[in-house]
Amino acid sequence: MLGNLVRYLDSVVARDPAPRSRWEVLLYPGVWALFWHKIAHRLFKARLFFLARAVNHLSRFMTAIDIHPGATIGRNFFIDHGFTVIGETAEIGDNVTIYQCVTLGGSNPTNGKGGKRHPTLEDNVIVGSGAQIIGPVTIGKRARIGASAVVTESVPEGATMIGVKARSTLVAAETYAKDFMPYGTPCKEPCEPAPNQRVDQLEEQIDALRAQVEALMAEREEAAKSTEPACKGV
Repeated sequence: MLGNLVRYLDSVVARDPAPRSRWEVLLYPGVWALFWHKIAHRLFKARLFFLARAVNHLSRFMTAIDIHPGATIGRNFFIDHGFTVIGETAEIGDNVTIYQCVTLGGSNPTNGKGGKRHPTLEDNVIVGSGAQIIGPVTIGKRARIGASAVVTESVPEGATMIGVKARSTLVAAETYAKDFMPYGTPCKEPCEPAPNQRVDQLEEQIDALRAQVEALMAEREEAAKSTEPACKGV
């Protein structure tokens, strides 16, 4: 058990440059939220729903992180900072990293009955701060969800999603063979240009087209002048 704790703390240190030691990681709210969730989840599976909820409320009060007792979580799950909400039927794989203010929310079932209504995050997924993943969608292995993205459809393996509604940056999956990308958002990768950059590119294209039109008009005028004396001689 102690060995598992040490491996978990080491996995957090590998993803977060802030802590100077394992002892410091033990003070992280995400670590404590995961500890309380393990207790609440066992109570939930034992159908002791009220006790599971009680532990959940205690954990939320202490950590500002709300993980439903029914959520299934794999190994080395790391919540960096707090204010995160994870729904009942959410499923989280191994080595998943979530930053602050993320919601793994549910969609309203049309039949009014419970069921799979929260996201599934496969292994090595990274979710940036403020992202919202809604409904029974699947986020493929090694996918990255950028900060403040809103995801309502399944994401293929290795994709990076940005924006509202989230769209892929179309970066090839093999680009993300690296072990970890902080905050789930590429900074120096060949991703889609920012809106301002895109506007600048369009203005440059318009200027180039205007120059081509002016050049063609000038050539046409020159051609007309060169043929004008010949016409008069006739």
